[in-house]
Amino acid sequence: MRVYIDTSVFGGYFDKEFAIVTEKFFHYLFSGKISGLISDTLVQELIHSPVNVQDLLQKTINAGCERVPATEDAEYLRDAYIASHIVSERYANNALHVANATLFRADVIVSWNFKHLVNPANERAFNGVNIASGYGLITIMTPSDVVKIVEVQNEGTETEKEV
Repeated sequence: MRVYIDTSVFGGYFDKEFAIVTEKFFHYLFSGKISGLISDTLVQELIHSPVNVQDLLQKTINAGCERVPATEDAEYLRDAYIASHIVSERYANNALHVANATLFRADVIVSWNFKHLVNPANERAFNGVNIASGYGLITIMTPSDVVKIVEVQNEGTETEKEV
């Protein structure tokens, strides 16, 4: 599973409410059970973050995550999301995360951002713009959802090995 990681997931690693499942998400990322995508946008957002967050980012980069560069196509798609009033200009980077994940064909965007990303109405709206622009659909989930999927897949693999 190719997972585009948004900025909120790095913060969730150090947040009491989200830490346990986010740690498990990164464990699966570092062990290769999921394949991560991180963008130049994410790196820029975290450049002035606390040292522990920067260390987690560096560990993620070192784990071999695919790096998504900034592109004109991503900016076009970001602007289309903003023009459609899915997010405001103030939250342009959230739209850029969705654009990056769409363009680089992530299976899922993983986020703890419930206001702008992990929101069924916004997901439908992002996908409406994607379809109108000739791109594919995107799914947005929490790290908890992704962890559950990985664990279910592992159960099937372990059962098959036992047979």
